[in-house]
Amino acid sequence: MASNPGTGSTCQANGEDKTGQVSSSGRSCRHQSESESDAGPTVKSLSRLCSRDEGERSVALEELSQAVLTSLGLDRPGSARLSKQTLLHLLRLSRSCPLQEVRGRAAELLRTAQQQGVEVPRALASGPSAFIPAKEMLKEGSDQDILIESFLSLGRVDHVTMVMALHPAYLSCFLRTQHALLELDGPLPRHWRHYIAIMAAARHHCQYVVQQHSAGFLEAGGEESWLSGLEHAPTKLRSLQTLNKLLAHRPWLITQQHIQELVCPGADPRWSLAELIHAVVLMAHAHSLCSFVWGCGLNPEPDHTGGYTFQPPSPSHLPRSPHSPHSPAHEDGRQETVDGAMEVEVLMKRMVELQQQEEECTQEEMATRFERERSESIPTAVVRGAPPDLVLCLVEEPEFRYEDFAPRGEQSPPTMRAQDYSWEDHGYSLLNRLLPDMGQLLDEKFQVVSNMTYHRMAMHEGVDTHTLRKALWNYIHCLYGIRYDDYDYGSVNVLLERSLKVFVKTMACHPEQTTTRIYHAFWRHFRPSEKVHANLIVMEARLQAALLYTLRAITHYMR
Repeated sequence: MASNPGTGSTCQANGEDKTGQVSSSGRSCRHQSESESDAGPTVKSLSRLCSRDEGERSVALEELSQAVLTSLGLDRPGSARLSKQTLLHLLRLSRSCPLQEVRGRAAELLRTAQQQGVEVPRALASGPSAFIPAKEMLKEGSDQDILIESFLSLGRVDHVTMVMALHPAYLSCFLRTQHALLELDGPLPRHWRHYIAIMAAARHHCQYVVQQHSAGFLEAGGEESWLSGLEHAPTKLRSLQTLNKLLAHRPWLITQQHIQELVCPGADPRWSLAELIHAVVLMAHAHSLCSFVWGCGLNPEPDHTGGYTFQPPSPSHLPRSPHSPHSPAHEDGRQETVDGAMEVEVLMKRMVELQQQEEECTQEEMATRFERERSESIPTAVVRGAPPDLVLCLVEEPEFRYEDFAPRGEQSPPTMRAQDYSWEDHGYSLLNRLLPDMGQLLDEKFQVVSNMTYHRMAMHEGVDTHTLRKALWNYIHCLYGIRYDDYDYGSVNVLLERSLKVFVKTMACHPEQTTTRIYHAFWRHFRPSEKVHANLIVMEARLQAALLYTLRAITHYMR
């Protein structure tokens, strides 16, 4: 995600109740609101910090410094004032800019402002993720080149980018696809694209994605009133709500009738097929991104509401590290380390055995194993507080959620057999025809995340992880009712232990219910980057499953 911070939206931390607070009424607050005039840095001067010309960046940095110092009125004691927007820009640069000279100067300017009596914001979180300690991410070593490229291209490096940078090959594909969806020429206007993503993210109560796209929506010229409720949006956008809820929670229910109601000549308002497929990909992209955001426990951006405060730090408000089963504070920490190491050895042995297995199952047995996995009871319900009005005002039928498939023999939606409709043979070509190049971009992303390997697992090197990656992908498709006739779903039960299944199903089907405990319960001895890789597989498998059901419905409509 890469858009400028919005000024009219609010957000809380995913999984935490961290409301960004302004200074208490008893103190003098010497920063201006966004509505007040600001003699400080302009958007143009800030954008020049992203120049690929090092000399121009240096000039822009000096101009930024001069503008801030002028606003502080160092030659006029007592006149120090900076707008809230400028202060938040500086906070963001000081926390996430990959260019050391820019990051250091921004931090220095904030310190100078504070010394002049200006109340400056501070970030509420110590890193991009509430689940992954910042020091662990630094230890893994994100690719700085791709972070710098992201900053120069997009003007910021957000938390999604920081975490995905643990896998630079995937991040490159993700950024290209997202840029094409949101910015390149296409059938939908830019502000509509962001609003459709907002509608989609609201289904999963994902305030992070809602706030990111709210900022992009306003930047693209969208009307702020639309963000206060669906009733303020055009009828044509509201007509997507049924498709949106089905895509988010039960895509197997999408039929050609849903497509016909939106695109047939008598539809009012009417969508063209090109417009509709653009909207469908945007919604599916946002739904799956919500899974990643919740699954990685991403904190709000430091310049977004919920990510900062103007309150001074106190012992009770110091940033806290997420509770981790690896914490030395655990009395049984040594035993957990031993258990975690044993889990890795057991998984390694099972993978080797599966790769050497020559036993062939009958089609009937394969179908039985698929049904067993599809209808297995994996509890995911977690009690959460009600989502804030920011989200609820953008959701129709919030009670409509994912439902488990019924056990075999009971009333259950039919299985989608991959041999009847697959991405490779059907979905890819249709999508490329209706939305040129998008099929290619998505296919590259699917291929990268499926084939990506570092030939290691936990403390072991030289490991072939293909069977594990395939089991993850096929299990997610199984949860969505998609069956591969040539795959033995018994492998899923062998390779994916129950705590991993709980995490995967929660993240894929109820992402807003993901918790720190669920995240830390599986793969306790694995690197953070390996868990992020699992999250990426869940995200992309879920995206492809939702697209397959919709593209199949469009195919039936076009016949």
